[in-house]
Amino acid sequence: MATENSDMRVVIAGAGGRMGRTLIHAIAATKGLKLAGAVEAAGAAVIGRDAGELAGLGPNGIKVTSDVAPLLKQADGLIEFTIPAATLAFAELTAAAGLVHIIGTTGHSAEEEDVIAQAGKRATIVKAGNFSMGVNLLVALTKRVAKTLDDDYDIEILEMHHNKKIDAPSGTALMLGRAAAAGRSVDFKQRSVRGRDGMTGARNAGDIGFASLRGGTNVGEHVVIFAGPAERVELTHRAEDRMIFARGALRAALWARDKKPGLYSMADVLGLSDI
Repeated sequence: MATENSDMRVVIAGAGGRMGRTLIHAIAATKGLKLAGAVEAAGAAVIGRDAGELAGLGPNGIKVTSDVAPLLKQADGLIEFTIPAATLAFAELTAAAGLVHIIGTTGHSAEEEDVIAQAGKRATIVKAGNFSMGVNLLVALTKRVAKTLDDDYDIEILEMHHNKKIDAPSGTALMLGRAAAAGRSVDFKQRSVRGRDGMTGARNAGDIGFASLRGGTNVGEHVVIFAGPAERVELTHRAEDRMIFARGALRAALWARDKKPGLYSMADVLGLSDI
């Protein structure tokens, strides 16, 4: 592991993707961080390419590889925005080495979430459906408003993303839904309504509804609607650049560097856990 006064060495997984390239670009501009490696799935077209060139920085001498294990031996942490199956493989390695693991991947099943929680006994994991500062403030506000407004105010969560996104509702929408459920002191799984089609009947009081839109190049848009008698309160966040997620993930990595093993969230990183 690096000493406290040296740069934190991080490996970026999913280096050829949109977020991977953005993270590599952000690391180059962030004090206290150093790129220690770039990883992609075996067979990916970018294997062997220079990571700096991929990120639009010019050559940095770090080639994209599919073998993450050797890189982690010379690193302090891993940041990944990949796919659920890859997260589990990475978590096994970071747990074995006691490293920092920043998880931006979404769409994990309940069973996969349990595996990640177990890995948090040995690795220092920060997992978030969204690493944006603004979104995490929105999550805290959603919990507070849900606590204040009773079941006369129906909660609906609308999200829209680009046409390449593979999971729905988005991880951010689920974060918002869980925050609303916590504010109302209800079981999120019991009150979550993921889709409506056909003769659904009247809306059940206390349900938390979701709607997912996909199209174009939308980076991410989320609206939490509290619809009450003769009035509506809306909390909205619109992302305009993926760099906001990269900056948040890097902030989480630096925060986690001196923390004990555990499973943390961006609410912990930003000091919002008690809101």
